[in-house]
Amino acid sequence: MAHAFTDANFEAEVLESTVPVLVDFWAPWCGPCRQLTPTIDKLAKEMQGLKIGKVNVDESPGLANEYGVSAIPLLLFFQKGKVVGKLMGIQSAVTIRQKLEALK
Repeated sequence: MAHAFTDANFEAEVLESTVPVLVDFWAPWCGPCRQLTPTIDKLAKEMQGLKIGKVNVDESPGLANEYGVSAIPLLLFFQKGKVVGKLMGIQSAVTIRQKLEALK
């Protein structure tokens, strides 16, 4: 299962992480986001050496604003506290895995 990132834990869990982090910006009312959830959860279970989590944009609008989230789902890839990649919309597990493997 993917981590839940919030305003309260984002700095410690994502920005200060010593491993690459994938952050899925989503909302419960977003159909494409719900379609992507099983893929994100599956990758979170399968992939080692990195962290995968989700930010609910309704519960953390400050994070969504800070990272310029204008459409969801939005996947941001972080390394050493910096955004190093992004994917918008529904993506295949293969595409997301390739981006994550490149960060390891």
